[in-house]
Amino acid sequence: MSTVAKNIEQIKQTFPSGVRLVAVSKFHPVEVIQEAYDTGQRIFGESKVQELIAKEGALPKDIEWHFIGHLQTNKVKLIVPFISMIHSADSSKLLQEINKAAGGIGRVVPCLLQIHIAREESKFGFSFEECREYLRSGVWRQLANVRLCGVMGMATFTDDCEQIKSEFLTLRNFFDEIKKLYFSEDNSFCEISMGMSDDYPLAIEQGSTLVRIGSRIFGERVY
Repeated sequence: MSTVAKNIEQIKQTFPSGVRLVAVSKFHPVEVIQEAYDTGQRIFGESKVQELIAKEGALPKDIEWHFIGHLQTNKVKLIVPFISMIHSADSSKLLQEINKAAGGIGRVVPCLLQIHIAREESKFGFSFEECREYLRSGVWRQLANVRLCGVMGMATFTDDCEQIKSEFLTLRNFFDEIKKLYFSEDNSFCEISMGMSDDYPLAIEQGSTLVRIGSRIFGERVY
């Protein structure tokens, strides 16, 4: 069994039911992604549009590609034809653009609302209040070609486990709040994407359903 296969198996053994693995394959070559695919892994996460397009063209068609990086509005139309989920819907403008591109080809694209939960300015996302305001406005209800499926957040890059746990819990509580207010009848609004290689056990504890793990599977990235 290859190292990649062993790593995936070990990680998945720690998951409770209802948690899915997004294997973060950005900056890793096609051959290594194929190895992970051969073990049965089907969800892969990429954060650069050009790299994603090249890989999508070279790998099996039943892969579920999840876009997890900051997405520029002018690149949306390039990935909308095949993307399975966009984790990083971080503004009303971006959601409008996804809706427009998806409408042009008759697709409905599943998206997660990216929320800024870290104490770091460099991370993207709605603030909690901006997201509340956006949902209150009802604008999203007009987006016939976008399906809102949950929330995504990235914790602060720190060794302080209590801080990380607190940030994840805040996102979980926010998910519960907006689920009750706006999506109580919508079974597809069920995803909380949080947790990466260093903090995913804490994210799972706080209710994550999608964890985004790269280096624990593939080793350190080759830039």
